[in-house]
Amino acid sequence: MNNAVVLPILLPLLTGIAVILCFRSVRVQKLLSAAGMLLTTVASFILITQVAKHGVQTLAVGGWKPPYGIVLVADMVAALLVVAASVIALACLLYAFRSLNEEREEHHFYAFFAFLVAGVNGSFLTGDLFNLFVCFELMLISSYALIVLGGTERQLRETIKYVLINIVSSSLFVASIGFLYSVTGTLNMADLSNRIVEIGQSGIITVIGVLFLIVFSIKAGLFLFFWLSGSYAAPPAVVTALFAGLLTKVGLYAIVRTFTLIFYHDPDFFNALIGWMAGATMLLGVIGAISYRDVNKILIYNVVAGVGFVAFGMASASRSALEGLLFYMLHDMLIKTLLFLLGGALIAVAGTSRLDRMGGLIRRYPLLGWMFFVSALALAGIPPFSGFPGKLLLFEGGLEAGLYGLTGIAVLSSLLMLYSVLRIFIQAFWGEPPKGSIRRPYAVNGLLIPAGVLFVFILSMGIGAEGMFRLTARAGDILLHPNIYIDAVLAKE
Repeated sequence: MNNAVVLPILLPLLTGIAVILCFRSVRVQKLLSAAGMLLTTVASFILITQVAKHGVQTLAVGGWKPPYGIVLVADMVAALLVVAASVIALACLLYAFRSLNEEREEHHFYAFFAFLVAGVNGSFLTGDLFNLFVCFELMLISSYALIVLGGTERQLRETIKYVLINIVSSSLFVASIGFLYSVTGTLNMADLSNRIVEIGQSGIITVIGVLFLIVFSIKAGLFLFFWLSGSYAAPPAVVTALFAGLLTKVGLYAIVRTFTLIFYHDPDFFNALIGWMAGATMLLGVIGAISYRDVNKILIYNVVAGVGFVAFGMASASRSALEGLLFYMLHDMLIKTLLFLLGGALIAVAGTSRLDRMGGLIRRYPLLGWMFFVSALALAGIPPFSGFPGKLLLFEGGLEAGLYGLTGIAVLSSLLMLYSVLRIFIQAFWGEPPKGSIRRPYAVNGLLIPAGVLFVFILSMGIGAEGMFRLTARAGDILLHPNIYIDAVLAKE
């Protein structure tokens, strides 16, 4: 039992409440938000240190022992993702200080921001399926507010679509939970794994597993990403960056956790299904990225392609693939957030998101340009940056599993991802500015400071890959051997 497990959830919750109470002063809201996110980041690093030293950490909420009560579980998988989420939230918050207008700040942006972080961290740390639904809803309700703040016609239209899609998926989530509980009599994830072993693999379990896969795929944008491009393009850059770095990854985490812990007893069917969805998602994502001439759209479709890469690791399901999946997922969270923050700065200095109206920006904004260039290389997996180790393990795992076609799609997708983002760099920063374009001065350095925090992490993950391998190897052990997780949660004191 470790009370530190609840801190990455409790601290942003308390921060959001405190910010609401101080609604009359935006300055106080900023100070409270910064303090809360900083404490959350510190708590996440303390938690991963304890997990590294002592193994899986658990907390039975209210003292009710599992499987009867709600349990929070911090294994190496969850701890790594909580650290990444907290760092991303802190960087996005600092970016918001420099980029948001007063109207959004006055309408409780910082409170909803904190509640979203609490929902994300809660999703990573919960050991109970219904509690996962609760954390999802906390995250989603906060995202509804963040996406609509500002109230432009486009934002309102996209918010309606975004809300409707998530209401449908959440309703299906509740129904799936009800079906599973009626069959097993429990919602504790560790206990569910044992109950399904006792029941034996059956048609009803497979159907319920498919329902969960549909729900989580909608939320992650895995194949069912028809809602994503419009919804993510509507809000300000910092909100899109937060969504790209965290929201789709929560859905991916739910797929990884449920299909390595709960529905892992029939891997052939589920892994094959996930493999087909992964291949289609990678291809459709990069096709979208190379088809558009809009910075936001190119980056959004790269988010879709990245979702396919993580699912590719699930389809392979070997040790190399699972370790690569975790490494790549951490990299993808950081790099997609970084690219959207840099993209927001680029759009701000250019005055447009259209590539055909940009050019020659490297002369006035060299730091922004070269940070974007290095980030593009990291996105594509060019060594020695952070994308390379994870993709190398994913390719190795795909070949070990005999998924040669899917591995080929992944390699091709990597090359097209590189092409799509380098096209932004070449057209926006080189050449001459278009005739008639208005070059207005913009103080971009304030936006590059929070982006620089993520940039340092990207470089560190690539150069210090050996240390990351030790952590992802321990996380891979848990995904490969679910009994480690089950024994830690259901251990008798």
